[in-house]
Amino acid sequence: MRLRFTRANTIWLSILAGMIGIGALGGADNPAVIAALVGIFGLSAAAALIDVQPERIIDQSRSSLTAIRMSAEAREASERARRRGNIPDTGLMLFDIGLFTASNGQDGLTMQRTREVSKDEDGVRPFIQLHVQPRSADRAARIKFELIDQRGDVQYVHEMNTHLRDGEMNILPDHHLPLLQNQRVTPGDWDLRVYIDGSLIGAHSFSVIPSFQDRFPRTANRSASGAAPAPRTHNPLSDEDADSRTIRTDDAPMTLEDLLRSRGQNDGSGGGRS
Repeated sequence: MRLRFTRANTIWLSILAGMIGIGALGGADNPAVIAALVGIFGLSAAAALIDVQPERIIDQSRSSLTAIRMSAEAREASERARRRGNIPDTGLMLFDIGLFTASNGQDGLTMQRTREVSKDEDGVRPFIQLHVQPRSADRAARIKFELIDQRGDVQYVHEMNTHLRDGEMNILPDHHLPLLQNQRVTPGDWDLRVYIDGSLIGAHSFSVIPSFQDRFPRTANRSASGAAPAPRTHNPLSDEDADSRTIRTDDAPMTLEDLLRSRGQNDGSGGGRS
């Protein structure tokens, strides 16, 4: 809804105001007539100046409904982006944002969604889920992922051209940030920032923790000298947490949609254990 001022509207309202003024003077002894004339002028002015724009009302209604389905991480990341002064495209809504770590072990490749990344992992890869409204669809968009360390240095940048389509979209970069034995990756509080066409749409905070060898050097040295091997650990999760958050991808296609679906199924099956 907005006001529209045009020369034709102004002239027409001026003429109407003059006519109503003359009529009001003629019926000055009748307050009901004056009130009716003023009401007619108010309705005429509203009809002439207010642009209702029903399509914007529909878009706002859709945004309110889809906002209910946003993940907690997406809400936090969107709010952090807004606090930085970025005005997001209302036709694009961040549904979810996060990180998947990958590691090779005896059971093959496993991918785990986490907010605490261990340097024992082979690599980490960001992802987002978007909801695209019809008016923002059917166009190409430039999406950029950045991983920024605790010093403010950018350690990972991935840019990709994506064709936006109406509805939900899962976006996963082709490349990951290597973690294992990567000296550039240092422990601390990091940021994942995602831009669409140069505008920050989400800022997601996470932490990087040292490797097992860095945390327990004596145990790691004994393992290297032939003692019992030190486990290649992820985050200190319980068995139930690990089952619900770790996804083995030996036989499954490694798409974001499949990873999130598998995680949801694991969460559902794990919730009933006592």
